[in-house]
Amino acid sequence: MTAPSQADKAEQFRALHTGPRILALPNAWDAISARIFEAAGFPAVGTTSAGLANVLGYPDGQYVPREEMLFMVRRIAQTVQVPVTADIEAGYGINSVAEVVETVKGVLAAGAVGINLEDSDGDVNGTLAEAGLQVEKIAALRALAQSEGVPLVINARTDAFHLASLDTQAKLALAVERANLYREAGADCLFVPFVNEASVIAQLAQAINGPLNILVAPGVPDTATLEKMGVARLSVGSGPKRATLGLVRRIAEELRDQGTYTSLTEGTIPYPEINRLLAPRE
Repeated sequence: MTAPSQADKAEQFRALHTGPRILALPNAWDAISARIFEAAGFPAVGTTSAGLANVLGYPDGQYVPREEMLFMVRRIAQTVQVPVTADIEAGYGINSVAEVVETVKGVLAAGAVGINLEDSDGDVNGTLAEAGLQVEKIAALRALAQSEGVPLVINARTDAFHLASLDTQAKLALAVERANLYREAGADCLFVPFVNEASVIAQLAQAINGPLNILVAPGVPDTATLEKMGVARLSVGSGPKRATLGLVRRIAEELRDQGTYTSLTEGTIPYPEINRLLAPRE
């Protein structure tokens, strides 16, 4: 059986955003975590910018060099057979359309079929990039995808709910305004993280003119509830990676303080199974 082309995978991934079921998207931080998510039955895998950066010894926030980030995306895309979407943060070009286009050329060359592009400028005060410039970036990426023959799935993220200076209603209005601008510019899905109240999520789903992506956080309703609200996609972000690091810390503390290994041995995936997961496939 012929493997699907990159363009076919992009179309498969886009179709997952149109229901009727919510797309629960796991975010991998390396090739083996991506393979575990695939083996669990997820139809697509995303990357987590924080996870990829941490694996390479960097904090999150575009500290990892672009080429190192793209190397990790490539290894993940080559390890799994399901569609892969890459978290590219602000695209390594908060004030440059050309730099963002260059980044996404690398993403496509790495074998991924989607991206997350955020509008945060990385400022410690939590300001957002100029909306018009963000619209230019999305339009340029849509044109790039058309020229490359891969219908890239653009998940346009707005960090309106990260602005400490605004109250909830002002954040809601700004998120809706930006999301709809991004949709008009060519975004396929609209990502609004940092919101967990059911009533606010429901308002976002009703007011945004396209598939809505929510980020897992304490207090976020379960997938069945989100699906009824009209949410199209749920991302887990860096949560699984941070949970895994929590286990690593428990292993370290138990070994240091008690000289025992319970945390290490309970729930461990056997060595042969890991090797089987990474064995070459036809």
